[in-house]
Formats: sequence, C-alpha cells, structure tokens
Amino acid sequence: MSIKNKQIFKMIEELAPKHLAEEWDNVGLQIGSAANEVQRVLLALDIDEEVVQEAEYHRAQLIITHHPLLIKAIKNINVDTPKGGLIARLLSKGITVYAAHTNLDSAAGGVNSVLAEKLGLQDIHVLHVTGTEKYIKLAVFVPAEDVEQVAAALSGAGAGWIGNYSDCSFRTAGVGTFRPGEGTNPHIGEQSKLEFVEEVKIETIVPQEKILPVIKAMIAAHPYEEVAYDLYPLQNRGPAYGLGRIGTLSREQNFGEFARHVKELLGLEVIKAGGPSDKTIKTVALCGGSAGELWPKAAAKGADVFISGDIKYHTAQDIIAAGLCFIDAGHFHTEFPVIEKLYNYLTSRCAENNLEIEFIISKSQKDPFVYF
Repeated sequence: MSIKNKQIFKMIEELAPKHLAEEWDNVGLQIGSAANEVQRVLLALDIDEEVVQEAEYHRAQLIITHHPLLIKAIKNINVDTPKGGLIARLLSKGITVYAAHTNLDSAAGGVNSVLAEKLGLQDIHVLHVTGTEKYIKLAVFVPAEDVEQVAAALSGAGAGWIGNYSDCSFRTAGVGTFRPGEGTNPHIGEQSKLEFVEEVKIETIVPQEKILPVIKAMIAAHPYEEVAYDLYPLQNRGPAYGLGRIGTLSREQNFGEFARHVKELLGLEVIKAGGPSDKTIKTVALCGGSAGELWPKAAAKGADVFISGDIKYHTAQDIIAAGLCFIDAGHFHTEFPVIEKLYNYLTSRCAENNLEIEFIISKSQKDPFVYF
C-alpha cells in the first residue's frame, strides 16, 4: 500500500525537527510534491547523476538525502548545466527529493549521536549547544470514565515525557459544570439543563513543536463536543540540542592506537591525524562533516582529541599548538553512518503503522576522494 510523501516527511521531522536546522540551511522538500504517492524510497548522503540513475533503476518515487541539492538561492534553471539538467530529470521522472541536513546533525539520534555511538563513547553530551527544548504544560478536563482513553492519546502523540520517563501526568478529581445550548449534541446531559459531571483534570508536559499533533490527538479521543483545555508556557529548561558531541572512552588509549581504531571503525583506507602518538586519549569530541571551526569548543571542554572532516592546514596547526590531538576522518565517512540509522528508523516506523514501504540505501554513494 502506498502512502503520501508527506507521511514520510513527518516521520523524518519527528526524528530531526526542522527547527533544529541552522538559519543558513535549506532543509525539507527540495523538488517534487509532498502529496505524491510513494512506495520506494532511496536514502543517500548526496544527490548526483548516479544516485538519480539508481532511483530510476529501483523505481523509487522519493530520494531522501542529507546534503541538500538546493542550498543557495538560484536565479534560473538552465538544463544545460549539471544541476539544471538533474532538476529537469527528476521532475520529468516524477521523483521527489527531500533533505535533512543540519537538523539531522543536531538531532538526538542524528549524525553526531550516531558517530559518537559508533566510536563507543560514553556519557555523551552536546559539544556546541545552540538551544534547549521548550515545553508547554497542557491541562485538559475529562469525564472520569474516559480518563485512560484520553491519557493514552496524549502519550501516543508525544506528551508526558520527562527525560527517559514516559506517561508523566498529574490528575485531580473535581466536578465540571456546563449547560448545553440550543443546537448542541452533548455527550452527557440535555439542552438547557445545568449538568454536574465527575471529571478529572489531566496535567502533562508537551514539547513545543509537538503541541499541535498532541491537541489533535486529544480532541479526537475526547468524548465531549467542546473540549476544555489550558496551555501554559513553561520556563523549564529541556534537553540541549546542537552540533557535535563529547564523551569518554571506556578505557584510556594512546593516540596512535585510537587513530587506528577510528580508521577501522569507519572503514577508511587512510586517515589524517595530528598530535603526539603517545598522548593518552580519554575524552573525545567530534562533529561529523566539515566542522573544524568547533575545535576551540572541544579544547574548552577538556577533550583530548577532536574528530571531524575537512580540517584545514592552519586549523590543524592551531589545534596542535593548543595541545589537542585531531583526526580528520573525512566529510563522507563521518556522516555516512547516519544513513543506516535513518534506514532502520524509517523501516521500523512504517512497520509499526503497517505501511509496506521499501527503503533502499544507495550503493553508488562513495567518498569523492581517492588515494594512490
């Protein structure tokens, strides 16, 4: 059974909300339509001629990439240029393109979380905090016999999470009053008659970006024709989000040993690194992709080594001068592990909802650099 592209987009944005993206970025729908039906999805780090050819071969209707095809404003689409020709080809074949970029970098379970887990880090925290989750308190009044039904709907839509605790709420019993007016169809009571109903006030916490789907689920589950509820903005500081991660190794290693371990874990032919090979490594900071400019954050937080891609010559000199080791594991290899994570996540979400959507990881993706 096929579904709409927008349903896949919604799943991705639950993992990597669009508000996590950097201001300069362009995430979300790139080409095509959210309303188009989809049965097969190709997952890739980048989009190029080979990836599009692969999508055509598999008859995929949607390509999800990490790097956006369109990131800067364009003034025209010249089909005689590589990018213009690619856009025309995608449109002619009815293939939609969607990108999850810096929002997937910052997300819990995104690029940097996956890289930190792959390297076996423990006690993982955000390296460069760009914000914290905002919360809203939701209070809703429910007939006593319908409390569990509404509470389950709230939880299922994402309300009631505090840390790793789910279904968090506070319930207060009381008496609700109302008088149904003319033209109403009350679940309880009669028109023009004042009613007294045993009700329970459910209070719970909701991440700000989930408030609309939570309210929608609550109203759908609530028996009343008109639902009484309150929303309160909270000052509670939620979990931090941002770029990069910092954590510790399960055991100390010298830098030479650790660099070889990273090379093996990421499947690299060669690895660029700097710093004394006998330095003891315990605390590791990292940021997938091109993020050499974050090394001062790593140094300030006591990291022994900083891992990223595309570290420039003078940046490398500055890092070493500051007493920090570094590993340039390449842009491609520090980000590509997230594609498997995305595949597992989307496959699982579709299975939970009995959606028979096929996800395919691109096999044409490769590091553009070769080594002789």
